[in-house]
Amino acid sequence: MKNKTLWTDTEGKPIQAHGGMILQHKGIYYWYGENKDTETVNRHVDFIGISCYSSEDLENWRNEGIVLSPVVNNPAHMLYTKNICERPRVLYNKSTKQFVMYTHADTADYYYAGVNVAVAASPTGPFVWLKSFQPNRQDSRDMTLFQDLDGSAWLIHSANYNKTMNIARLSDDYLDVTGSYISIFQDQEREAPAIMYSHNRYYMITSGCSGWEPNPSLYGICDHLIGPWKLIDNPCTGPAYRTTFDGQGTCIFFVQNQPYVLLDHWHPDDLRSSAYSMLPIQISDNGGLKIEWQDETFFTNSKRREGTS
Repeated sequence: MKNKTLWTDTEGKPIQAHGGMILQHKGIYYWYGENKDTETVNRHVDFIGISCYSSEDLENWRNEGIVLSPVVNNPAHMLYTKNICERPRVLYNKSTKQFVMYTHADTADYYYAGVNVAVAASPTGPFVWLKSFQPNRQDSRDMTLFQDLDGSAWLIHSANYNKTMNIARLSDDYLDVTGSYISIFQDQEREAPAIMYSHNRYYMITSGCSGWEPNPSLYGICDHLIGPWKLIDNPCTGPAYRTTFDGQGTCIFFVQNQPYVLLDHWHPDDLRSSAYSMLPIQISDNGGLKIEWQDETFFTNSKRREGTS
């Protein structure tokens, strides 16, 4: 895969899965993201749906279509085309046998700041919207989901107008918060969280808040998910490391035991042309994190794989 380019699917069409994540389920990778294949006006596009692509090798992606559709005729609905539906995250709940999707839910002016919850019986949907809410009565902006080793699920989201990050436990069915949450990185103004557990430690990569302009990533570490978390440094190395290779991290996924980060390279004046990169994450003997730029990423033996975060 040639990095920092707009990849195409098996039909030769540009992949529309921006701000997304990759889920592995029963030997297949599923890539969910924002479909932005429409005109950009003032650095904004109408909500036209959440896309899903599937692949066995992380290089050939089949378009599974729109798996969460907009609501066209109801301006009061959070999935209305003029509202914001971003950063889809999907977990599989083994107990309920449901795929649960959370997205950032917002009004066009970004005033509401909550989440949408939708469910499906299949990873390719269709996902059925259940509700929109503000978790623990807190604003929720950039967000991700994390499934821990014990099966518990957590919503990690920017809050307090991006000044802090919350880690909120989800109910056993993953459809709501339990009321238990902590705030981390207070007054650090971080967004776009991507999290993993590796080498007996939790790692979280976040972006600064600079709008569409790329900025240095920082990673945090902790021994327990609920903290205490410590911000460390920029994990990137190589050309344009100070701007996260002119991109922004969106998720971490695993191929066998090797973690990779998925990056968006936003083109704010033509969002549908925004590009992607997938880069391996290295963990040093002392627990440090390093993401080194490479022009191309090759996935060796990707048909034999396990787990995602």
